[in-house]
Amino acid sequence: MAKGTMRYWAAAKAAAGTHEEPYDAGTLAEAVAAAREREGRGGEFARVVGRSSFLIDGEPVGTRPHESVGLPEGGVVEVLPPFAGG
Repeated sequence: MAKGTMRYWAAAKAAAGTHEEPYDAGTLAEAVAAAREREGRGGEFARVVGRSSFLIDGEPVGTRPHESVGLPEGGVVEVLPPFAGG
């Protein structure tokens, strides 16, 4: 297990009710599952995060299965929902 920070942007920030929070997880899938289970988070959070892209320490996760993406100690996971415009 690694400890780090999850940062939420735009609609993910609104759905989470915070800009950032700690993670304590071995994989991206575990960190996202724990975030979904936090008290007060409902379907909107799950919907937004389910459509989001992720960066780990600035590197895109892309289409890799989240179960296969290990998280580093002290890392930063950026949760980026789809953005309109350019």
